[in-house]
Amino acid sequence: MKMLFLINDAPYGTEKFYNACRLAMTIQKEHTEAEVNVFLMADSVTGALVNQNTPQGYYNIERMLKAIINKGGKVKLCCGCIDARGVAELQFIESCERSNMSELAQWSVDADKVFTF
Repeated sequence: MKMLFLINDAPYGTEKFYNACRLAMTIQKEHTEAEVNVFLMADSVTGALVNQNTPQGYYNIERMLKAIINKGGKVKLCCGCIDARGVAELQFIESCERSNMSELAQWSVDADKVFTF
């Protein structure tokens, strides 16, 4: 089964991004046959930046995305959203791919389930 997680919210400030990652990670753990794809849009693209330094005991989106990737998940980022936020020159997590609406459309058509956060 293919699952698409479409995330729009900033990585911190609300818990939407955190909850999306939690669900994706739980699916990967409990349903190893499931294919997990994550597409970051709008402010969520900043969740893929490296060197996030969160307080002790606070969740860290960078670590969570890396865990999803390490379990075979794919993470793609909207290029237009990256450009609009002026972060194109910053370093993103290795294996996170810059993408576009055409690829999101394909992932959406291919997905058995789509979760939006």
